[in-house]
Order: sequence, then C-alpha cells, then structure tokens
Amino acid sequence: MNEERLMSKKKPAYPIKADLNDYLVQYNRTIEIPVFYDDLLRFTGSIVVYDDNEEDTLWVRVYYPEFEREEIDASLKKVYSILHSDGNDAIMDYLNVDAVDYCTFGNSKPFRIKIRNVLNDNYTYFYVKKADASRVYGLELEHMLSPYNLNFLVYKDTLIEEHIAGIPGDVFIKDMLPKCTESEKAQLAKEFVKFNERCMIRLLGDMRSYNYVIVPTHDFDHVVYKIRAIDFDQQCFEGKFNVYRPQFFKENFKMVDLVKNKLKKQSVNQYKIEERSIVAKRIISWETRIEKLVTICKTDTISIEKNITQLKMQIYKYVTDVKFKNAQSMGEVLEHSLDFVKRNYETVSMQQIIESRFDN
Repeated sequence: MNEERLMSKKKPAYPIKADLNDYLVQYNRTIEIPVFYDDLLRFTGSIVVYDDNEEDTLWVRVYYPEFEREEIDASLKKVYSILHSDGNDAIMDYLNVDAVDYCTFGNSKPFRIKIRNVLNDNYTYFYVKKADASRVYGLELEHMLSPYNLNFLVYKDTLIEEHIAGIPGDVFIKDMLPKCTESEKAQLAKEFVKFNERCMIRLLGDMRSYNYVIVPTHDFDHVVYKIRAIDFDQQCFEGKFNVYRPQFFKENFKMVDLVKNKLKKQSVNQYKIEERSIVAKRIISWETRIEKLVTICKTDTISIEKNITQLKMQIYKYVTDVKFKNAQSMGEVLEHSLDFVKRNYETVSMQQIIESRFDN
C-alpha cells in the first residue's frame, strides 16, 4: 500500500487541557522542571551525527553559547535526577551531559540527552519533546496495556521521556534478521503478530520499523525477542484503520513474510486470541485509571472530524458493533475498542466457567 495515502502528511500537536493535566497530577506524571523544550532550541550550531557505518542518522549534535551551556547542563542533570531518582542535588557532581542531539525527522523533533556517570562511565538517555496530548495518551496507554512500564514527566508544554532500550526495528530487519536461526525467526513472527494485535486494539498508529525496537533477552540456551513501541505521536489520530496495524507498512513487509512463512493460520489466530486476552486482563487490572483517562479523552480534541468519521465506520465494518458507528470522538472510538476486547474476554471466560461446571 502506498505510504503517502496511508498516512497524513502532517499531524498537528494538540495542547494538554486542564482535565488531562489534572489526571497527570493525580498520577504523579507532572512536576516542575528547570528547563523547557523551547530553551533547548536556542542552540547556535550543530554537526551531523553519523552511525558506525558513516551513514546519516538524521540527528544533529547541537552546541550552545558558553554562557548558556553551564546553565543548560545543570538543568538537564536536574531533570535526570527528577526522572530517575528523587530530584536530590547530591548526585549532580557525578553526572555529565555528554551530548545534546536534535532530531530533524518526524513530527516531534525531540532532543536526545546523553547523561554519563563520571564515576563508572555508565550512561543513559532521555528525551525532551514538545508536549502533545496525543503522545501523552499514547504513553499512558502503553504503560497500562503493554507488558512494559513507562517513565515520563509533563510540565506545561514540555514532555520528558525516558529512553526505551532496544535495537531499532529497521536496523534489526536489515542487519540482524538474516542471521537469525529458523527458530528465532519463528519466535519473531509470533511476537510481531502479538505486537500488531496490541497496536490495533489500543489504536496506536504509525508503527513503521523505525518506530519500534527489538529487545533480545538471553534465556538459558536461546534468545527471546520482544517488540516495543518507542513512538507514540500517532495515538488515535489517523482515520485509516490500517494505520493502526503495523502489518500494512512496507517497512514491515519482511516481518509479515516471517509470519507467512513460519506460522500456520491456526497459530496466528491463537496468538491473536492470547494477546487480546492479555490486554483484556490489563484493562480489568487498571480499570479505574483507564476509565478516568478514556473519560477525559472522550471530550478532548486529538484528531479531526474527517478522521473520526472514517475510522469509526471502518472499524464498524470490521467488527459490526453499532457502538463504533455512533461514536462522536476519537476517545469514544478508543473506549469502544477497549470495551469490545474486554466484553469478548469476559464472555469467553464465563462460557468456560459454565462448561467446566457442566462437565463436572
């Protein structure tokens, strides 16, 4: 499918309104920070950052005037302390800001901050972005509905995100996938099916290969692979349903081929059911918090009317649930999607209980 037609050319940033901000305060997602996104835009020079193969990474390393650099470094170290610790200044002397990189590609145009511990040379990253309501909804849903917890902070118009470690999907597909064993390829196929299902259920769009990472974990005598989203800009914005299904992006076609070649149709269906059940359990587990978030989202503006109409009708044709057809906002479409998965899980669970009692 042509990428130009699948995705909108530009997604606007939506402000964080009072209700969403109150939610963030309630769940400790907001705290006063000493530096804003716009402060980092005051750089005076930059150089291109290349990878190990001397290819342009689309990031540039930025520089600041001498009189501003000291203040910016101190502020960024403070942000690191707030994000990863208790905000105590005691660790500041042991931290160094090794680099401030700016991404010129994509919607969010983030800054990537590299912080190094001078005592042992360990380093980590975090990101400074322009706060956007879509992204915040995406981060919160990922925290609650995926297997992974996320750490982020919002203050006024600035978003701080911790780094999600892993091998970028496009790099993995190009350089590492051909070297995987047949067993590993089958396992990756399974994970892609589950990842695809999870994105579709919670309406996370634009999972092209550079917007997720592959996370390898060594377990006894083999490697276990997991797939994690790293970009949440396209939460509940696009009108085309296929945008929320990673299988339809050309960058993922090699992963789709894995599924076709390594998994039987029965296995694919099994993994889809497994993932829906896991997501349903998480919805039930986080029920109160998810209800609050979705209630706020229902009255928020995170898309355009054309996209809402298009998406609700496409999902209605897919699942034939009239609730989607009657949705008035992206928040309502999201609510019905989560509710649809939860209701089907509870129906199946109740049926299993009845059958179990009947068999006994």
